[in-house]
Amino acid sequence: MKRVAWVACPIALCAVIGLIDLEGPVRTAHLLLFMLATLCAASAVFGIAYTLLAGMLMRRFFARSPALPENFPAVTVVKPLHGAEWALLNNLSSFCQQDYPGPVQFLFGVHDAEDPALKTVRELQHLHPEAHITVVADARLYGPNRKMSNILNMLPLAQHDVLVFADSDVSVGRGYLRDVMGELQQPGVGLVTCVYRGQPDPGFWPRLSAKATNYQFLPGVITGLALGMARPCFGQTIAMRRETLENIGGFAQFVYHLAEDHAIGEAVRRCGEKVVIPPFTVAHACVETSAAKLIAHELRWSRTIRTIDPLGHLGSALIHPFAFAMFAVLFSGAASWSWPFALLALLARLALKVQSDHALQQPYRDLWLLPFWDIVSFSIFVASYFSTRVIWRGFSFKVDGDGMLSPVKDE
Repeated sequence: MKRVAWVACPIALCAVIGLIDLEGPVRTAHLLLFMLATLCAASAVFGIAYTLLAGMLMRRFFARSPALPENFPAVTVVKPLHGAEWALLNNLSSFCQQDYPGPVQFLFGVHDAEDPALKTVRELQHLHPEAHITVVADARLYGPNRKMSNILNMLPLAQHDVLVFADSDVSVGRGYLRDVMGELQQPGVGLVTCVYRGQPDPGFWPRLSAKATNYQFLPGVITGLALGMARPCFGQTIAMRRETLENIGGFAQFVYHLAEDHAIGEAVRRCGEKVVIPPFTVAHACVETSAAKLIAHELRWSRTIRTIDPLGHLGSALIHPFAFAMFAVLFSGAASWSWPFALLALLARLALKVQSDHALQQPYRDLWLLPFWDIVSFSIFVASYFSTRVIWRGFSFKVDGDGMLSPVKDE
């Protein structure tokens, strides 16, 4: 400490008497911080404008009505299962309660004959004895994407030529199959997929996960569709004819894909058929019961988007207006001009939440979680660039630049 003092004191003394000019570096640092603050404020303005636009587009999208079906063909609903999720029975029951006059086969598959999801299927059979339920337990794997392997094992038992693939954590309304069939029967349509809203399990972290879905993911998809910048396809619903499945070469080609749903949609488009999204949502169960599970899930999703659309993912940084507004406050030294940007960002996010809740016909609640989640979400976006590792159903994978999976062993 004495040695440091002997060095520091002469430097400070020289600065005072003008022998060493410290004003240049200090002035440069202040200028750099001001430029960063200005850049962040400009990004916040862009994000505020985007947020207001997204809210308006949400209401417009869901104001439309789905197409009406001309007939009611026989349908096989294919659902890969894994584990006893909290709301699994309710999710599966919603498919058995359809207002659909055509024949429906429910095809459930697991890799392990001892999987606890099969107990739930037995409860489902007891609750809905009229339902045509087929169960497949097959351990064969064809690649690291276990969901696709599960589906491949089930497909030989699918009895009908209209196939509806839906994840296990999805619940639907009674008119779901009617609405999906109405869209699938439109000219040139080869695949119908559905946007989804978050439906939280009990607890704080599932509620936070639902906020990510309802007020960030969903408005982003709707805005991307309206501006012609998004070509989505979601595993929550993929409805197609068997003929279309054969035309794209089957599902075996997707067993190494992280985002197999996106790849399926692109394959259908390459065949010259349309992928459409009807104006209603299905409910996606938010089951993350801890901060670690929530962050792992959001990181997997963020890295998935990065592999699908690198430029779009980079541009999505600008949809975090509150985070950029707070950076403007930080870099400006909490200057008085910076605080209005933070207030405007919060008000824009509040407006989006209100319009989204109105469009989704859900109650207004948990307003205080919005700024907290916005900061967490931006941190996850940044973290998505620092690793190619994802955790999916308890298994670790690395993702290459083409979105292909390869298993890794945890250290």
